[in-house]
Amino acid sequence: MAKNLFTEENFQKLNVVIEDNKGKKGALMPILHEAQKIFGCIPLEVQKVVSEKLMIPLSEIYGVVTFYSQFTLEPRGEFVIGVCMGTACYVKEAQPILDKISQLTNAKVGKTSEDGKFTLEATRCIGACGLAPVITVNEDVYGRLLLKDVPDIIKKY
Repeated sequence: MAKNLFTEENFQKLNVVIEDNKGKKGALMPILHEAQKIFGCIPLEVQKVVSEKLMIPLSEIYGVVTFYSQFTLEPRGEFVIGVCMGTACYVKEAQPILDKISQLTNAKVGKTSEDGKFTLEATRCIGACGLAPVITVNEDVYGRLLLKDVPDIIKKY
């Protein structure tokens, strides 16, 4: 997996972010966003630090982290691949595309590949139904996919 992000230096950066935002109204969200930038995710160890420093119950912080989809408890890969599994994409064979991507990247759905390169997500409708089936790789969108297109797309990354 990727390098160890739980270094003393990163926890010091987190402490600076917390101190800069402490006492401000609505400080939790900006702190969590910065924590995710620093660590690549917001695991329990990071949540505990935020909880103690802001004197907010850990359960409340965990609730926020697990509620908002932009936060993750586990590190994400360099490339996050989202396969739309909304109705239009699903009926146009998104499942075999998802399975092929999983095979090619060695990433299970909802997980990151061992090498830390790919995270594979089965997403809800992304609103590009006219392009079904659709995948995203970070900010890149690929539509009207055929199973045979998948290996060439993955090779790009």
